[in-house]
Amino acid sequence: MQNVFDAKEAQKYIDRINQLTPETQRKWGKMSVSQVLAHLNVAYSMAFEPEKHKKPSFIAKFLLSRFVKPKITREHTYKQNLPTSPAFIISDERDFEEEKKKLIGNIQRVQQLGREAFEGKEHINFGKIDAQGWNNMFANHLNHHLSQFGV
Repeated sequence: MQNVFDAKEAQKYIDRINQLTPETQRKWGKMSVSQVLAHLNVAYSMAFEPEKHKKPSFIAKFLLSRFVKPKITREHTYKQNLPTSPAFIISDERDFEEEKKKLIGNIQRVQQLGREAFEGKEHINFGKIDAQGWNNMFANHLNHHLSQFGV
């Protein structure tokens, strides 16, 4: 598993993102490349701007933390065409360059803040997650969608 807190590993993600163009075609799924970049940015928004997202009810958060969190935060490869949480669905077209710049900035921010900033950090849907769980969640998600577009 790549370490998103390591500068060299973070740069590898950035290099892969820089291979994308507005014309890059997906291998599976429904989203365009600009929509996927925006979709990836939602995960960082939940980490850095949780107030912008709808809080789940107590019961929903309990169920998410109990049943979804372990699947999202462990080290593994996400399967193709998994259902997407409504908060992550991007149905409108987005500006490729803007979303790309934002995503690269988010990756750099995570790396610069470092592992310590994420140790026990609260997630709006899952509750507290240890740094390794945050790492796995970001890395799995990036790898899944960058592979979706062949980079």
